[in-house]
Amino acid sequence: MILAPDFYQQPNVVAIARKLLGKVLITRINGEVTAGRIIETEAYSYKERGCHAYNNKQTPRNEIMFVMGGVAYVYLCYGMHNLFNIVTNKTGKAEAVLIRALEPVAGQEVMLARMNTKKLNRITSGPGKLTRAFGIDRSLNGISLLNSKITLEDAAPINSKKIVATTRIGIDYAGTDALLPWRFYVKDNEWVSKW
Repeated sequence: MILAPDFYQQPNVVAIARKLLGKVLITRINGEVTAGRIIETEAYSYKERGCHAYNNKQTPRNEIMFVMGGVAYVYLCYGMHNLFNIVTNKTGKAEAVLIRALEPVAGQEVMLARMNTKKLNRITSGPGKLTRAFGIDRSLNGISLLNSKITLEDAAPINSKKIVATTRIGIDYAGTDALLPWRFYVKDNEWVSKW
């Protein structure tokens, strides 16, 4: 069953980031279907300096973060990687969850072709890699997650004992906010990103 809008519109982005573990991301791009179980996430809120919309400051890059939760926020990182985020909360409360890693469950041949490799090993174990494998680029920025191109389906929740909470990656500029334990991943899962 596709996740309903109210899942994304909850006011606690950290809780949503944790609850997204185990959910299944599905893309239908150019007639090709791929699916993967979410096994690593990071939460971002306008209340902390790691967020593109810190202090609720809106820019052309982050404006999609200010809409009602339940849409994709796709941006370019380091001039080369598209990163896929899920906008959460209500209009005007800029928060999002970065999807850092997926465990492929369908469409593996499509992923291999997109990644130009014959080995499935770890091709979705990082936020830049998973977008390539799943056909996600900036043309999908702002698309509804109820749209047929990108959807998320509910799945059995991950046992809380298997969830690791730790600091986010690559945001040293955020000072003490970089120490917030807002990254979540499934313990001992081989698809967790390497940093």
